[in-house]
Amino acid sequence: MRVFLFHNPILAIFVIMTGTVYKSTGSWYTVKTMNGKFYECRIKGRFRLQGIKSTNPIAVGDKVEFELETKNNTKTGVINRIEERKNYIVRKSVNLSKQTHIIASNIDQLFLLITINNPPTFASFIDRFLVTAEAYSIKTVLLFNKIDAYNEETLLEVKYLANLYRNIGYECIGISAETGKNVEKVKELMMGKVSMFAGHSGVGKSTLVNAIEPSLDLKTKAISNQHMQGQHTTTFAEMFDLSFDAKIIDTPGIKGFGVVDMEREEVGDYFPEFFELKQDCKFNNCLHLKEPKCAVKEALENDEVSFSRYRSYIQILEGEDEHYRTDNWDNE
Repeated sequence: MRVFLFHNPILAIFVIMTGTVYKSTGSWYTVKTMNGKFYECRIKGRFRLQGIKSTNPIAVGDKVEFELETKNNTKTGVINRIEERKNYIVRKSVNLSKQTHIIASNIDQLFLLITINNPPTFASFIDRFLVTAEAYSIKTVLLFNKIDAYNEETLLEVKYLANLYRNIGYECIGISAETGKNVEKVKELMMGKVSMFAGHSGVGKSTLVNAIEPSLDLKTKAISNQHMQGQHTTTFAEMFDLSFDAKIIDTPGIKGFGVVDMEREEVGDYFPEFFELKQDCKFNNCLHLKEPKCAVKEALENDEVSFSRYRSYIQILEGEDEHYRTDNWDNE
């Protein structure tokens, strides 16, 4: 806390404080200070971040400075500054395609929950998410949930996907939030870190968080049978302090994930297996499309690069959004 006490003519006392945003509900932000106290804060007037056209200028995880006001014995804060973010996860705003939505900031690692069915998580969604995380050098762990509920054929699909992403360099863990399988392994990875949990609605985020920390008792809902799709139980992103020296950011279920603020030339650098081959391409600005002597295309033809990954790369490069932004799973 930077202590500057002064009185204004209408007898309101102002204190300059700093803290971390734990919850955002659109117009109010819950901020936790270094001494462990929580304050409800708001933004005064128009608050814009330079270079970011965002629907939410302040996100969970932000370090902020605010003026504490006491009026009529009620203490609230007015946020006037955001400290520089070390990273953030951003996606296209679903309704306003030219604007972005910052999901969370200052994250140590991401856990992306994946289910093969009920609801299905498509490779294009996984790859878009991983590209965004790679752009900010955020470690991502893929959690294949509900493995207790799969038949043999579906388990083979899990093993195929896990093997694909492990070979690229991503850590993959098969878990069951329902039965507790490998939940302890996830907890070990979370120690001393700020971890964000993400995935489609219905993949079991809240169930997993409850298995990790039962005292949180987050709301969970059954899958909608009509569309094999989860129902939103988390409306806003929220950070929680856990009992074992860890922090978790629980996020609303994400239907679609649009990659933003990325030049065509740099997209391939965020596919680690493409980046590794880039030096062997004939042209140093190769986009791995129709250029001659492209190492990535050669690897693709030799089955050394996954076709689904290459397809995701092309979709991102061409700015195809509608593949992921859909409510009807059957039409994807």
